[in-house]
Amino acid sequence: MQITDDIRVKILNFQQTEITEYHIYKRLAKRIKDEENAKILDRIAEDELRHHNGWKKYSGREVQPLWIKVWYYTTISLVFGFTFGVKLMEKGEGQAQMNYESVGKEIPEAVTYQDEEDKHEQQLIGMLAEERLQYAGSVVLGLNDALVELTGALAGLTLALQNVKLIALSGLITGIAASLSMAASEYLSTRSENTNKHPVRAAIYTGIAYIGTVTLLILPYLLFDNYYLDLGIALATAVLIIAVFNYYISVTKDEPFRERFLEMAGLSLGVAVFSFAIGYFIRQWLGIEI
Repeated sequence: MQITDDIRVKILNFQQTEITEYHIYKRLAKRIKDEENAKILDRIAEDELRHHNGWKKYSGREVQPLWIKVWYYTTISLVFGFTFGVKLMEKGEGQAQMNYESVGKEIPEAVTYQDEEDKHEQQLIGMLAEERLQYAGSVVLGLNDALVELTGALAGLTLALQNVKLIALSGLITGIAASLSMAASEYLSTRSENTNKHPVRAAIYTGIAYIGTVTLLILPYLLFDNYYLDLGIALATAVLIIAVFNYYISVTKDEPFRERFLEMAGLSLGVAVFSFAIGYFIRQWLGIEI
């Protein structure tokens, strides 16, 4: 079979992608505690290796895996969870499948490989059931409440008190008390629901998400003396937290990023602006000078 240079380049890219993903799936399979999930990953890895060998027949060349990519996706999966790492990698296969179609007329196996890649994605979606995703709702609750309540409180306290130590002290007391209250509420709420979630774990996830957010928002007030700068950093941190978390959820649960991000950011910043104005009027009304 006569293969053009353009087709050969694509084949080499396919070949390298397949051997790279083979090593990623193999490494992840060794780290998955669930035996059924590990078996599925192993089976997918072997399919990727078979695809690599199939492409090798046409390229006639050996290719090395992209080890940086292997390390990257393995690390991402260990840090942020198997679901996030694998789905992030699978999102990159859309372009590869289009390229498979482009060589399908020349190489019949390309269509078969594409069908198998589609099955891989469905298998993965069916097998992903991490605990951290089961409790994502509890994390969302903790994040949402912490971001909305504390950004508002910090904005109001910043203008009303105008003292970084007092603002940090008030914010910490407010945040810690609210995190314990929210964790207790989540415990009672989960306990009363007909769900597989464990009430204590749900409370822990909510509490950790809340107190972690509080810590990040209060931190600028412990580091810098300019309270307006501190407020600006805290608000920027809030937006960054919202962006990172919503990107994580959009990848793992296939939900739209933009709508959720704008909704959460709008709520947090809107409450902050309103609280800032309230703090100003209360300060003027009471005639407080510190």
